[in-house]
Amino acid sequence: MANSLNFGAYDSATGVQLGYARVVTDKATFAWLCAVYIARGSRGKGLGHALVAAACEHLVPYGLRRVLLATADAHAIYAKVGFASLEKPEKWMTLGAQ
Repeated sequence: MANSLNFGAYDSATGVQLGYARVVTDKATFAWLCAVYIARGSRGKGLGHALVAAACEHLVPYGLRRVLLATADAHAIYAKVGFASLEKPEKWMTLGAQ
């Protein structure tokens, strides 16, 4: 967390944290949106969408060429913010566990 941009979503009445997202970036060309989490009781209310949208909006001034993420089951949520499948996935490679 120390070398990342961290974002939180909080209940305005109680101050209780309801969501968290982290962005790892060089602030020049690339960012990786990761560790997005919404508390179980707060899911389905648009909080995840709002948190991701706020994180992405925060990145705009950097002029990054690419912001990536990986998700097992939340494609529709991220699509609402503008994320799409890789146009040319054959160009990408990974090192380590998949």
